[in-house]
Amino acid sequence: MAINKLTDRTIQNLKPSVKKTKHADGGGMSLVVLPSGTKVWQLKYRSPLDDKEKVESFGQWPIVTLAMARGMREESKRLIVQGIDPMLKKEADKAARRAEKVKEGETLETIAREWFNKFSQNWKATHSGKIIRRLESDLFPRLGGMLIVDIKPADLLKALRAVEARGTLDTAHRLHQNAGQVWRYAVSTGRVERDITSDLRGALPPAKGDHFAAITDPAEFGQLLKSIDSYHGSKTVKFALQLAPLFFVRPTELRLATWGEFDLENRLWTIPEVRMKAGRKHVVPISRQALEILKTLKSETRGELLFPSRASGRAISDGAARTALQRLGWDVTIHGFRATASTLLENALGFDTRLIEIQLAHVDRDAVRASYKRETHLLKLDERKVMMQRWADHLDALKNT
Repeated sequence: MAINKLTDRTIQNLKPSVKKTKHADGGGMSLVVLPSGTKVWQLKYRSPLDDKEKVESFGQWPIVTLAMARGMREESKRLIVQGIDPMLKKEADKAARRAEKVKEGETLETIAREWFNKFSQNWKATHSGKIIRRLESDLFPRLGGMLIVDIKPADLLKALRAVEARGTLDTAHRLHQNAGQVWRYAVSTGRVERDITSDLRGALPPAKGDHFAAITDPAEFGQLLKSIDSYHGSKTVKFALQLAPLFFVRPTELRLATWGEFDLENRLWTIPEVRMKAGRKHVVPISRQALEILKTLKSETRGELLFPSRASGRAISDGAARTALQRLGWDVTIHGFRATASTLLENALGFDTRLIEIQLAHVDRDAVRASYKRETHLLKLDERKVMMQRWADHLDALKNT
């Protein structure tokens, strides 16, 4: 039988047909060209164990080159001469590698617990307790014993939909988020190539009230502030996270801030009307704590934007802060800091709700009265300066508790 019939040029020029075509190289090996254009190496042989005909695949060309395929063919033939079925050996070797990976701790549960133990040290006990119970109840029983590299998006989706089927859609979303944190940790530690949980975005229906997750427990918020101060990712994102609770403005108002809007000498930040939801400019008094952060940020920033991304001329993305918070183990949003401030300013510090509403830049529901308020950004400014400093001092106290 003629052998080594194919050449690299011949293979390059092979075109797909309506049906798959086989092009023999000899020795039982062929290159199969599928209608899609995919070219796959196959070896037809008879098993030395039962004399049944089998077809072994060597992979796709050009990932597997002609020379590589021929080497695999010769190796398989050597095994056959020795009475070994090459496909069975391949399966046995694969099972052995899997067993070794399990032994080395490459299962989802092992990696998830490793992630949890590493990052939960700065979390409040109630927060970390919820996460580990969620994993132990809904993720580990279904997928925990599998090698993380073997888990497909469809496998994870089944686990999420099982939680959804109980009528706990919010828990399903939180489990999806926690799974994403585990997979991103696995990527960073070299266990998997990519985060498969991103394939499932939009797979679950949205949960009501899940858009602006917020913390209203003072002690828990203090733990979050500690976590932010311990963040070791992008310095730009860390500055944004540190300023967000001090200013409690909307995410876009913070993200797109420019240095021209800040009067550091008089400690005032004036946000132009074009970036405000109500279409009216807004003033944010700057506390001593915020001023210190701003001065450090200014010394390390080039250009007009406070929070430039690595892409020149653009601000950090909408998801940069949310992703950072998730990596720290917190299911909260920058927008949620507004709800936190509103609740704690009233309940913990006793400020009047009308003053808080002005600082939140909420639209006056009386449209006629609002039309006369051309200088709403200056309303009760002295009182708001006092409130914002008290708020910053209160956040310091929460962090130190």
